[in-house]
Parts: sequence; C-alpha cells; structure tokens
Amino acid sequence: MSSPEPRLTALDALHRSLGATMTDFAGWDMPLRYGSERDEHNAVRTKAGLFDLSHMGEITVTGPQAAQLLNFALVGNIASVGVGRARYTMICRADGGILDDLIVYRLDETEYMVVANASNAQVVLDALTERAAGFDAEVRDDRDAYALIAVQGPESPGILASLTDADLDGLKYYAGLPGTVAGVPALIARTGYTGEDGFELFVRPEYAVELWQALTKAGEGVGLVPCGLSCRDTLRLEAGMPLYGHELSAELTPYDAGLGRVVKFDKGDFVGRAALREAAEDSNHEGPRVLVGLIAEGRRVPRAGYAVVAEGKVIGEVTSGAPSPTLGKPIAMAYVDAMYSAPGTTGVGVDIRGSHEPYEVVALPFYKRQK
Repeated sequence: MSSPEPRLTALDALHRSLGATMTDFAGWDMPLRYGSERDEHNAVRTKAGLFDLSHMGEITVTGPQAAQLLNFALVGNIASVGVGRARYTMICRADGGILDDLIVYRLDETEYMVVANASNAQVVLDALTERAAGFDAEVRDDRDAYALIAVQGPESPGILASLTDADLDGLKYYAGLPGTVAGVPALIARTGYTGEDGFELFVRPEYAVELWQALTKAGEGVGLVPCGLSCRDTLRLEAGMPLYGHELSAELTPYDAGLGRVVKFDKGDFVGRAALREAAEDSNHEGPRVLVGLIAEGRRVPRAGYAVVAEGKVIGEVTSGAPSPTLGKPIAMAYVDAMYSAPGTTGVGVDIRGSHEPYEVVALPFYKRQK
C-alpha cells in the first residue's frame, strides 16, 4: 500500500517559489527551511520571522454548554477563560496519559476554538466528539476553514501594526481579537512557540497568500525572513517548550512533564481526574524521572532517544536535542532520575554513539527573552 499524498497548505506554491526545502510533517508537506536554519533562527531572536503553521488542527466548540463540555474534556478550567483570552491546556486519557497539549481560545460567550498539534488533530477531534455526549454543545472540525500564519520576533509588533488598526498594544500574551490585517479578516492572537513576542494570524485559506505577501513587504526594512520547521524546533527547544511525541506522550501525565500546574481539580469532574489526583500526590515525592535541560561541554549534538548516563549507568533519556544558535553549544531536554535533576549536578553525560559526552544539568528554559 502506498502512503497517502501529503496535504498541501494554501501557501504551498509560494514556499516552492521561495526555494524552500519541503518535508512531510504529520501528513502535511511543510517547509523545513528556506536557506540557512541558523540565519532563520537568529532572525527570529533579533528581528522577525514568518511561519506557515496551517498544519495545526482547529476545532470549534459551540453551544450553551460549550464551557462545561471543555471543562469535562480537558484538564484546565476553561470556563474561567474570559472572552478574547486563550489558555494553554491538555487533553488526557482516563488513565492521565497526555493525548495532546492544546491552546483554547474563547471567541465568544458560547464559542471556543481548540488548536491541536497536527499529528494529534484527529485524535483530539474524536475525543472531544465522544466526550460531548450529554452536553448541549457541538464539536466541529474546522481544519480546512483556516490557514495560520505566525510572525515572531522583536520586530513583529511593528510589522503587524503597519498593517492593522487593531489595538496591538492592548493585546496581552495569550489573548486574541478579531481584526483586519492588510485588508484580510483575521483572528489576531498574541501567542507563539519561539520564546519571542509575536502573533499568530488565523485567516481563511483563500487569503493566506495575500497576507503572507503583505507581511513580507511590511517586514522588508527590518530583517523579516521566511522560516521553516527546523528553526521553529530550535527556537522552542531554547525556550524550554515541550513538543508532543518528544517531551509529552500518552505514556506520561502532565505531572511527569513538570506541567502539573495546568491541571485544575477545583473545577469539578473531568476525564482523567482520579488518575491525575494520584499522579499529583506521587509527584510531591519526586516522580521517577524529571525533565531537565542539558548543555554540552563539547561539540557533539545529542538526539532524541540517546541515553543519559552517570556513574556508569543509564539515568535517563534525551527527548529533544540540537545545536543552540543562541548559546553556541549543543543543548537537550531529557528525562533523568530525580536524584540527578538538580541544576549544577556534575558527572552527567550523554551516550553519543558509545562515547559518554559530558553535559551540565540546568533549569529550563535555556533562553528567556528580555521583556
């Protein structure tokens, strides 16, 4: 059986015209890089970068009991999110395992948009649909209704301000407002996955090319460059942001990932509550492994799946690793035994093809932008 053809975003022809190296990502043909991934990474840290994120999965939840449904289906308190605000949360199995991490936007009193990772969008859609039984609410697959373009980096507010009269100064982090950007109707959200200030713009697919070109033109004088998935990964890694399938999985609870703060027990019943209550109590006694940052002393780059070692034994596993353009050294996130997780712990290494390369244990994130 041949695998299905990858899906194309509305910007596919434009990426190819820009000479992008394309790759299959979660069933989508996506730009990996346009030129140098290091240059793209540094542009986002110092100026601005433009990303096509149209592979993300949008699911709309509407109806009189939309808030109650989401409170039951997800681990966070979604009913307490104000209109125009967004919240980072997770959807878990009954045993507490993470099905996906999500951003939920409250668009109106009875309307929410759930944004899932591309690889999990169908799983999240199916789970929400199943959990909606008995609630006066509708779950709608809106993956084809949106293209998503992100502009990220210190120059992004100025670039966007030149194309919209929306109140960007009043738009807080994790908030979204409807507006018009370069004449295109958009949901303007102050969110992102790079560790920088920036915006994600949800628009109808037929407006995507027009919007991308307008942003490109507006950013010409301030160093805006198109950016692919490769630098998105190094940017989020430096910012200590988890990636599903690496730091998060169905075998891990939010507590295992050090993200227990997203679980809200005081809101009432929800899927996974009992298992997560147990996980919360266990986590108070230091779970078996803890997510940490590792910075290389040498030049060799760790990759996901490599063993973390100390005192001649395996004490953990790398979940993500890459050269860090900002730090100038290879970095990694890894789950390690709790007794080796304190920042500054010495004698820790990564097994890179049989050689135990020395690494320093550090607190996450590796990089935090200056406000």
